[in-house]
Amino acid sequence: MMLAAVGIFVAGSVACAVAPNMITLILGRGLQGVGGGGILPLAQSIMADAVAPRERGRYQAYMGVAWVTSGVGGPVLGGVLAEHFHWSLIFWINVPLGLAAAFLTHKNLARIPRHNRRHKLDLIGAVLMMASAIPLLLALTWGGTRFAWLSPQVVGLIAVSFLLSLAFGWRLVRAPEPFLPLNVLNNPVMRMGTASASLSMGVSIATTIFVPLYFEVVHGLTATESGIALIPLALTTPGSLLSGQAMLYWKHYKRAPVVGLVLALIALAFLVWKPDLPLIYVTLLLCVVGTAIGLVYPVTTVSIQNAVPHAQVGIAMGALNFFRSLVSAFVVAVMGAILLAGLGARPERGGASVVAMSMNASGFDVALVFRYVFLSALIFLALSLVFLLMMEERPLRSTTTETPQTPAE
Repeated sequence: MMLAAVGIFVAGSVACAVAPNMITLILGRGLQGVGGGGILPLAQSIMADAVAPRERGRYQAYMGVAWVTSGVGGPVLGGVLAEHFHWSLIFWINVPLGLAAAFLTHKNLARIPRHNRRHKLDLIGAVLMMASAIPLLLALTWGGTRFAWLSPQVVGLIAVSFLLSLAFGWRLVRAPEPFLPLNVLNNPVMRMGTASASLSMGVSIATTIFVPLYFEVVHGLTATESGIALIPLALTTPGSLLSGQAMLYWKHYKRAPVVGLVLALIALAFLVWKPDLPLIYVTLLLCVVGTAIGLVYPVTTVSIQNAVPHAQVGIAMGALNFFRSLVSAFVVAVMGAILLAGLGARPERGGASVVAMSMNASGFDVALVFRYVFLSALIFLALSLVFLLMMEERPLRSTTTETPQTPAE
């Protein structure tokens, strides 16, 4: 399955690179998404087969390092390739990388244990899940920019998403082997861990989007300088490493992300209180936020893997990544709507006017607008902390398989 996911991703990259028009490029990106969407949960599932939960936090931290490195370095490399070479190179570069990944997969994962179980794929459930997500994502993307939030178009998209979600829920109850088994969704660790991870990741993505604009219009940095100033948010890497070590040696492994999120809330409170702080202080505060978010990812991921049946780890990881993407889109939409409203944007102008409007305002006025952007980030991180505290801290297993349960007398 991993080889299939990598192969589909590479095929989608080639389709994008040779695309003669925008429609073909969009379809190629869709094919890329089908393959890329399978790589991360498969990698997490393979890790669950190879590494015991007690040691898994360290390896989740390695994945976090790769995630953050690609998130920071990918756009930079893509910008260089698109600016100085042909745009198609940002897709062609995936071909040798994909072939290398396929070779390493074929060579090093040959002895991963197989668990042969007869399955009946719930394709109807998968289609309903995707169909319910698409109008919601369109509503979150177009709301406040292309259409007003209470416009018939946005309200209609949300209503369609709600109805399709009801149909998806009905399918989960009726299907013999549902796309998302109810025992996974009803698992309290799964629910609380997914909510905490999704909210913290949403804040990370949203700040990566809006903080560069904050640097440009409040502190007067250039686009390049604002990109460099954004590096502190990449400190999710040491946060992930620290969290992985905590899971290896600490019995109460939740303490690390709990303390980190508390410190992150204090840091964001300073930015809410005085959004026009000197650049050096803003950088230090963002270091705290980035490190704290990095602490959350390994703990929630490993806790979920430790709580669900071993055969359903892949399903749980796919659901975690899916809901994390949806919540991230919601967080970005909320913070974007706050910024648009504060700058006096109108839906008919489109989101491209944000930079121009912010440039025309004085630095202090725009800083006041960003006060509420930071306040929304503080609220979302506070909710992430609440869900993390509500997540049960179960003992981590020292083996890759479940210990048989002794029936209670």
